[in-house]
Amino acid sequence: TQSRSSAASDVYKRQVLEDNEKVRTLKCTFPPGVGHERHYHKAHFGYTLAGGTFRIKDTTGTREVTIPTGYDFYNEKVDWHEVLNIGDSTAVFLIVEPK
Repeated sequence: TQSRSSAASDVYKRQVLEDNEKVRTLKCTFPPGVGHERHYHKAHFGYTLAGGTFRIKDTTGTREVTIPTGYDFYNEKVDWHEVLNIGDSTAVFLIVEPK
């Protein structure tokens, strides 16, 4: 049976904007109270289209962060993480993954 945080992930929206032999680009939308299950990432670039406040669990522990609109980031890889939008607004991210 799923926990509430896992069940909430069913509402998380991941839209594939481009997927070709060189790159995959995603638009990820997290309404308040919505997150996604534990997963990993290869190298990727992200840009925050609409910021929000999240509870993030990863190899370093659990923390709460506010990510502002316009924030960008790059990671060589993420071993694993889980996120939950604990704010009161919908957050939207653009994720670009080279292949």
